Amino acid sequence: MVDVWTEVDAHTYHPAISPVVFECVINPMMRGIPTNEKVVAESLQKMKKVLEVYEESLSEHKYLAGDFFSFADLNHFPCTFYFMGTPHAGLFDSYPHVKAWWESIMARPAVQKMAAIMVPPQGLMI
Repeated sequence: MVDVWTEVDAHTYHPAISPVVFECVINPMMRGIPTNEKVVAESLQKMKKVLEVYEESLSEHKYLAGDFFSFADLNHFPCTFYFMGTPHAGLFDSYPHVKAWWESIMARPAVQKMAAIMVPPQGLMI
């Protein structure tokens, strides 16, 4: 299951979430390019479909691969961390199990240490 969810991240989650991070963080804050709202809107629609699948799975288990924290969960951390610093972080509020999963990941001391060294770009709302 760890391998399956790692593949899901690579082929569905990451392609949906990374354009939002790129358009809301990388372009405006690091490259001085305005956010392409069309790309963001399209990606958020894809994210909703992906999060529906995650919500269903996480309604049965605390973590993606079961009731244990694994590489599958950790693999989602970087992009989700930066996504949560965008104006679109509230999207997770519509998916209570996904939100609880994310909060559980962020509550882990090792993850908190990683987050502390991932210096967000200036102005990021994390």
